Amino acid sequence: MALLHFPLSCSNRLLHPKLELLLYNQNHGFRVSCLSQSQTTQIKSKPVERLSTEYKPNVLDNLFLNSFRNKMVQECWQQEAGWDSGKPGYDGLIEVANRLMIGRSNSETTEAAVRILRSLFPPLLLELYKLLIAPIAGGKVAAVMVARVTALSCQWLMGPCTVNSVDLPDGSSLMSGVFVERCKYLEESKCVGICINTCKLPTQTFMKAGMGVPLLMEPNFSDYSCQFKFGVLPPLPEDDITLKEPCLEICPNSIRRKQVTDNMEASKCPKA
Repeated sequence: MALLHFPLSCSNRLLHPKLELLLYNQNHGFRVSCLSQSQTTQIKSKPVERLSTEYKPNVLDNLFLNSFRNKMVQECWQQEAGWDSGKPGYDGLIEVANRLMIGRSNSETTEAAVRILRSLFPPLLLELYKLLIAPIAGGKVAAVMVARVTALSCQWLMGPCTVNSVDLPDGSSLMSGVFVERCKYLEESKCVGICINTCKLPTQTFMKAGMGVPLLMEPNFSDYSCQFKFGVLPPLPEDDITLKEPCLEICPNSIRRKQVTDNMEASKCPKA
């Protein structure tokens, strides 16, 4: 929200020092106030707090969710023809994501997720973007554009997120990052393996191969946040610490494994 102050040398005969004229436009987050010089200095030194609110999907978001879910169901049919979750909405999406991993290796799950992402875009659009937009300014223009589109169009899946600045390999910084405050997909799935194999790895692969934009995703399994860094290549699998994460304590599969085995390896997510 933009906050603009215009200090006025108001005479005490005309305006009491504590009197404030406040105009607030809720649609554009724009505020104008008339303050004395001392009041302006005091307010400038006060930190601005950003309050997070739960994202409420709209009609278009529901269309995105249903389309994404249907594509996932089609991939599941390769393992079990005709199967679909009986749960509606987001709960059904998470159940389909779990089923997508059954009977597949981690790499097969990642490949299936990449196919799902590709199927959501017109093939010609991807090719044109990779050919015409991705090379501009060393890829920086494409990275910035994708970051903004992601922040605007994917909150139905991840929850509230904002565009932020990230450091690029050449030492410069660019507004090509997307910070997810608390990823709904990770929180609802409760699974490191689902996050890595149906989201992180396939999205990184799809962005580079399909659109020509490098992407590094850094999920935080402690607070469920996630940092997208468009324009940054991910590390090699053996150097990616995310792929070595143990199961979440709230993971139902992890709880069951710990109940039936004393093996120390039980803490490592078998799907990661």
